[in-house]
Amino acid sequence: MKDIKDYIRTIPNYPKEGVMFRDITTVLNNADGLKLAIDEMTKFLDGLDFDVIAGAESRGFIFGMPIAYNLHKPFVLVRKKGKLPGETISQAYDLEYGSAEVEIHKDAIKPGQKVVMIDDLIATGGTVEAAIKLFERLGGEVVKVVFLMELTDLGGRERLKGYDVASVVQYEGE
Repeated sequence: MKDIKDYIRTIPNYPKEGVMFRDITTVLNNADGLKLAIDEMTKFLDGLDFDVIAGAESRGFIFGMPIAYNLHKPFVLVRKKGKLPGETISQAYDLEYGSAEVEIHKDAIKPGQKVVMIDDLIATGGTVEAAIKLFERLGGEVVKVVFLMELTDLGGRERLKGYDVASVVQYEGE
């Protein structure tokens, strides 16, 4: 049986010299790879009590939606600022070169709901940390954070210390 790493393409020196880019498009365009990714991420939720799944734009949508569908859970969109209609709350966070903001609808999380956050990659953890702050501001409790890939050297897991973080595969280096 293949491992998920067998489906992830590595592109050296992209987007800059010295970076080993982990490309998930080769997971997505292979039915067996996609099924394996969804199944492996879902295993982290076995026996977990939770109410809602959330995913960050856009790859968190790709992996979070089928997991939410399979587990019959509602799905919350975490989007870039200005992309959601209706009343929202937002959270700024720092990027390597600058800053960004994510937002959710004010009624997306009800007080006391237990939230699982899904995304494709944890690098520095900034996007997910911002999303978690949004869920908590609305009274939600983050009970699990699941990633397909983790870049261990970039400190994302440390940034999310205190949360139950899981990743299917880990890579060292950029």
